[in-house]
Amino acid sequence: MPLPFHKFAADLTLADLPDDVLRVLRRSFTDTMGVAAVGSTTAMADIARRGAVALFGAGAAGGARIVMNGQTVSPAGAAMAGAFTVDAVDAHDGTSPCKGHAGSAVFPALLAMADAAEGTMTGADFAALLAVAYEVSYRAGLAQHATCADYHTSGAWTAVGVAVACARALGCSADQIRHAAGIGEYHGPRSQMMRCIDHPTMLRDGVGWGAPSGLTAAYLAREGFTGAPALTCEDAPKFWADLGERWRLVEDTHYKPYPCCRWAHPSLDAAAALMRDHALTHDQIAAVEIKTFHNATRLAGHTPATPDEFAYSIAFPVAAMIVRGQVGVPELAEATLHDPDILRISQATRLVDDPHFSAISVGKRWAQVTMTLKDGRSVTSEPRTPRGDTDLPLSDAEISEKFHLFADPVLGSSRADELEKLSGCFDTLDAKGFARLCDLALNAPGK
Repeated sequence: MPLPFHKFAADLTLADLPDDVLRVLRRSFTDTMGVAAVGSTTAMADIARRGAVALFGAGAAGGARIVMNGQTVSPAGAAMAGAFTVDAVDAHDGTSPCKGHAGSAVFPALLAMADAAEGTMTGADFAALLAVAYEVSYRAGLAQHATCADYHTSGAWTAVGVAVACARALGCSADQIRHAAGIGEYHGPRSQMMRCIDHPTMLRDGVGWGAPSGLTAAYLAREGFTGAPALTCEDAPKFWADLGERWRLVEDTHYKPYPCCRWAHPSLDAAAALMRDHALTHDQIAAVEIKTFHNATRLAGHTPATPDEFAYSIAFPVAAMIVRGQVGVPELAEATLHDPDILRISQATRLVDDPHFSAISVGKRWAQVTMTLKDGRSVTSEPRTPRGDTDLPLSDAEISEKFHLFADPVLGSSRADELEKLSGCFDTLDAKGFARLCDLALNAPGK
């Protein structure tokens, strides 16, 4: 008999979590906090914070600080502003089978719950909540993609995982958790991902509304609001049959080496390999052809005008890789969008909608890059999938390097070092230690 998701959520403890689950959660904690640090410097995060302060004052539920900002609002306001902050830089963890991201919604929402608990939550408590939120989110996402015609953003299915985990945090019964999932699913944002691919704006991946929707659902369920069943949890049994035995969060979580849409990453890796293996310089490149799957060709983005257009482009980041040998924090600067060398190559890049790559890009993302040189020669990469998936994982050292690249300039190396140390062992922290980790994650730089 399959384990009901609401029983799984109600009963899970730290002792039930295998070592590989804890390893993923620790890596995601560190990785997400690095992205949150650099995300906190963006205009998108600032707008979201001002919106939360204006609309979500703290009430009877208590106050919660906004990630990397420290301003106190309601837990729902902190979840909203925090999710937009993480999502402002497209470098957070993800799940290729769900074509989206959980951590960008899960961490801001659960950190808000921890902060509202006023120092009573331990690292073990938080680990169980994270495991519930990730696992339910991933499975709800798989079910939604299998049963809905439209491709919805991550906010749609993370609302379910956040609702379930937040209800658990509030001490809800299994039955109340079941209703929280239904409320979160029903009221979660069924936002259209391809709209933001075709017309990139600050809407991004929908988590800015998925996180507070899920958190609000939990509070409503605790008060007796009903909403079950969540169809993604109860009407798609094949995605839940091995719950508690097989961990999707271990199998499916990937980490990004580059701060842009995952669909561009195999092309970035291919371009970097060609430049390195053939000892090329960007002034030798006359044109670039990228063969990839259909949705990736809709990224396009030959001349992005905003950070949002950069995040959802492919030609321009590949050109940046060819010119600069990297796509990192410096490439997020406004001046990069006007770099004449990058623009030349980007405008000389052709995207090819390849039927074979479209057919096999299910749970994986495939691309192949050909560079035509000014002397008439051409070089072509092998077809490839991106680094960071579980079959081509980033090492712990690479996760650490990325974290410090993002966090040190914003937080300072001392605070970043402590944040990395504590997030890397968060599940072992007592209430006092975990409260210190929350301070590092939630307070504004310099505080």
